[in-house]
Amino acid sequence: MTVPRIVPGETRIGWIGTGVMGSSMAGHLIDAGFSVTVFNRTKQKADSLLAKGAAWAESPKAVAEASDVVFTIVGFPADVREVVLGDNGALAGSKPGNVLVDMTTSDPSLAVEIYEAAKAKGVFSVDAPVSGGDVGARNATLSIMIGGDREVVEALQPCWEAMGKTIVYQGPAGSGQHTKMVNQILIATNMRMRSPVVRV
Repeated sequence: MTVPRIVPGETRIGWIGTGVMGSSMAGHLIDAGFSVTVFNRTKQKADSLLAKGAAWAESPKAVAEASDVVFTIVGFPADVREVVLGDNGALAGSKPGNVLVDMTTSDPSLAVEIYEAAKAKGVFSVDAPVSGGDVGARNATLSIMIGGDREVVEALQPCWEAMGKTIVYQGPAGSGQHTKMVNQILIATNMRMRSPVVRV
């Protein structure tokens, strides 16, 4: 498979999940010059992006049909499975050479499953969870932990740079999710260590 060139003004971006973080991240891509097609279960949550010039699609499949690269950032692994692998999901609407990028904090095993299913259809897949919260999303200072084929990750550089500040390639499919898991554990451990000791 030939890795696509990803260029503002040429590459069509799809975005699934326009919550607090997703809305800001997709907005940065619009600001960088990409055309963006969006889907969210609650359409009103996409209003700010539609006002910036994004197009609306009625399903994840329809987003993919109108896009070259599709980003997803939804709530939970079950949501990722539905919007990517479901009958009306992004993979069903993807053509050979398209790229799927899941930025949800999800399961490494699901990232590998998506990668394999996409590969069987001639589609590229990358897992790229983020750290930095809604402030990082709003200020385009997210840390992005990425798993997938290196050449695809490198081709996506214009997108990473529009959304984040610390961009780290971690290794093959699932590696981004593995790194995010470690990050979460370290944060939780640090929070417990900082908690005051209550004596009774």
